[in-house]
Amino acid sequence: MKLADFKTMPRDGFPTTNQWVLDFGKYQLSVITGGYGYAEAPYEIAVFAANDGVSQGFVQLPGITGPDDDVRGYMTQEDVDAVLVKLYVITGEEPVQI
Repeated sequence: MKLADFKTMPRDGFPTTNQWVLDFGKYQLSVITGGYGYAEAPYEIAVFAANDGVSQGFVQLPGITGPDDDVRGYMTQEDVDAVLVKLYVITGEEPVQI
């Protein structure tokens, strides 16, 4: 399971930024390009609690986001791919792009 397996979507209101939103059941992962630290590594992530496909707000998960940090930047594609695997292991759910 890799980010490259999912379709790149333009981010609303940001014509030069792409976004992927992946639903893992109780969590959703948002991945964008051009975010925090993009000059060094192109990806930024945020994890949200979710209920019935509806985002409920930021969540911090050890090993995925830092303590007291809802957003993690400076990420490579390999870093994002590792997060996909971690969320799959945590939830037991294959990600569905929304």
